[in-house]
Amino acid sequence: MAVVVDASFVLALADAAAADHAAAVAWLATEDEDLVTTPLVVAAVDDALAAHPEARDAVRRDLLANAYTVRWWADALVETTTIARREDDLTLSDASLVAVAARVGTHRIATFRPSALGRLTALDGDPFVLLPQR
Repeated sequence: MAVVVDASFVLALADAAAADHAAAVAWLATEDEDLVTTPLVVAAVDDALAAHPEARDAVRRDLLANAYTVRWWADALVETTTIARREDDLTLSDASLVAVAARVGTHRIATFRPSALGRLTALDGDPFVLLPQR
């Protein structure tokens, strides 16, 4: 089984000073699932950590250690853009989460932005389960 992770979740894990760091670490300690994301999310995390070299390096080490499965495929950009165009204010990064969730067959997304992602539905029309639940 897999859980799709967005940038807010990865950033919370990477930054011990983040408000959601303890919740991210605690939730991750109870999970035994693959953490899946997209290159768009990885790029957003890397950009967000530009002023925090230690946290940025920690995320890069995690990527090299395969702590996250980063998925992309031949039609990923077309699928992502099509999903983003359905929603006026949906970023390509968030749309890529919907696309990769369909690819890996999950409805679970780890995020600390429930207001942004809670309105989304999976490609099959079912709602996403947003984690960690508070």
